[in-house]
Amino acid sequence: QVQFVESGGGLVQPGGDLRLSCDYSRSKFSLPTMGWYRQAPGEGRELVARITGGGVTNYRDSVKGRFTVSRDNAKRTVYLQMNSLKPEDAAVYYCNMDRGSTWSQIVVFDSWGQGTQVTLSS
Repeated sequence: QVQFVESGGGLVQPGGDLRLSCDYSRSKFSLPTMGWYRQAPGEGRELVARITGGGVTNYRDSVKGRFTVSRDNAKRTVYLQMNSLKPEDAAVYYCNMDRGSTWSQIVVFDSWGQGTQVTLSS
């Protein structure tokens, strides 16, 4: 059973903003460390940002200052606010429970959801 449901992707112009949401209400864990990941065509999946149950955040260098990860524990939802989007941000974005991923190797707890597509218009 898929534990995480992503939404909020879409088509946006470079410089535009999007907010992604991740519903983790099906997870049995109360305050999981959650990560946002992305996969562009022909590329591997990479960790973009992470937030612990206590709200400590980490960001990939390429998104620092532009992306913000947050969570609403009552709603069991994690968000990724993406501002000043660039063409290289185009990808399918996924969330999952992170188990100590590094910036070069992903380690997650559960199976992947469908993801949400972020497309940058030319």
